[in-house]
Amino acid sequence: MQKWLFLPITIFLLSCNAGKNRAPYTSVEIELLYSDSLSIRAIGLMGHSLAFAADKGAFGTIDLNSGKIRSKIEKYHTSIPEFRAVAHNATDFFILSIGNPALLYKTGEDDKMDLVYKEEGDGVFYDSMTFWNNREGIAIGDSREGCLSIIVTRDGGHHWNKILCSDLPKSLEGEGAFAASNTNIKVIGDKTWVATTGGRIYYSPDKGRSWSVTQTPIQNKLPTQGIYSMDFYDRDLGIVFGGDYTKPSEQIGNKAITTNGGKSWSLIADGDPPGYESCVQFVPGSGGKEIVAVGFTGISYSRDRGKTWKTLSKEPFYSLRFASCTVAYASGKGRIARILFKT
Repeated sequence: MQKWLFLPITIFLLSCNAGKNRAPYTSVEIELLYSDSLSIRAIGLMGHSLAFAADKGAFGTIDLNSGKIRSKIEKYHTSIPEFRAVAHNATDFFILSIGNPALLYKTGEDDKMDLVYKEEGDGVFYDSMTFWNNREGIAIGDSREGCLSIIVTRDGGHHWNKILCSDLPKSLEGEGAFAASNTNIKVIGDKTWVATTGGRIYYSPDKGRSWSVTQTPIQNKLPTQGIYSMDFYDRDLGIVFGGDYTKPSEQIGNKAITTNGGKSWSLIADGDPPGYESCVQFVPGSGGKEIVAVGFTGISYSRDRGKTWKTLSKEPFYSLRFASCTVAYASGKGRIARILFKT
């Protein structure tokens, strides 16, 4: 792995003006940016860079202008963590491991990462992480002692504290989240949605200080079923994707949409493709009508708010983030790529 050096970051997202007359996507062009023997499930846009975190202790950034890669391996004593969550604020970059112990690092001095949170014990498994703003962030994990594991920071990521079970809804037996693409948390303003393996949505209107929970119609009878990914276009319109990664062609009860901020959910394209996908994202500037989902079976696209879908490519990916309405970045087994959406 190449030496990795953190650079100051700024939040960046290219704007899109969709327009009613924009033609639908018909194909994609895939440009390989990075390849290695890694499983890369966590990516995030940071200014003109793309951050990534992976197994084998690997993490780093890709300069999207020059293509320069800065990467490093983080070890914990004699073990090598597997990272499946990445986040950032205006000054720092954060990576979070799965498994026991849970290890959350932030950028420190002299090209080193500082361990800012550690949790040990049976059942410890953290899944995803994001920030509301430069000071406040959240990470979620599987249930322990009767509630989801939720930690928050209010000081820019220097310290993290776990929310007490007495302040959270009671979890279902074995309820957790899938660490598939770092997309089972979504924040807009003060609002927060968390999607679980139980097919449920946890909702907080006040940045994690109070919580309620809603059941969706997503199938969740088996341990391999539940919600794998979620996105919200605005405070009202959201989508969840589920399925079963062991039976990716199954299409019953795996896609649902809300138009009232998650108070209620309705199945869409039920019984129709696509089946299991590990990441779903609204196309920016599309008015919430265009959606892209990716998984190890390919890239799927809808331009009617999820009612019907088209396969744009059979190239497998785990996770995807849009930089504009026609450019996205995706990660998968052994690679990170730029995806250009063609009309």
